[in-house]
Amino acid sequence: MQRKRPLSSNNDPIEFQVLNEIGIISQLANNRAARLLSPDLNMSQFIVLNHFSRMGDERSLVQLATAIQVTKGAMSNTIARLHDKGLVVVRADPEDGRGKLVSITAAGRAMRNRAVSKLGRGLSSIYDVIKLNELEPVLHSLRKLRCWFDENR
Repeated sequence: MQRKRPLSSNNDPIEFQVLNEIGIISQLANNRAARLLSPDLNMSQFIVLNHFSRMGDERSLVQLATAIQVTKGAMSNTIARLHDKGLVVVRADPEDGRGKLVSITAAGRAMRNRAVSKLGRGLSSIYDVIKLNELEPVLHSLRKLRCWFDENR
């Protein structure tokens, strides 16, 4: 017997309803993505590799932690695991003797690309509920929301 899922109250502000849906989708999507990426990467590792793919260049641990909104300790742990796998290079920051600079390796880029391909295949059944031409305007709106939230941290 399938449970009925409660719908959000229409009395809730639309802004809340949108954020609520994004939050729920995020939880469900992260769970599915984690299963698809395992055992090669965990979500934290994928997020870092994907960040480098989007942003390029070398980043300090603090810059990475800030961008991904985790603690420096959590980022250090993730970077150490990626380094052990040969997916990133870590070097001393010449400007700050205590700091570390991180960059993605060719193997890291290849792993990220394989992961994205795996995610694409694993999520392709999404087209059973929403068509590509419906997703494109949603993606445009989500990017605008991401930019707003990024600018208003």
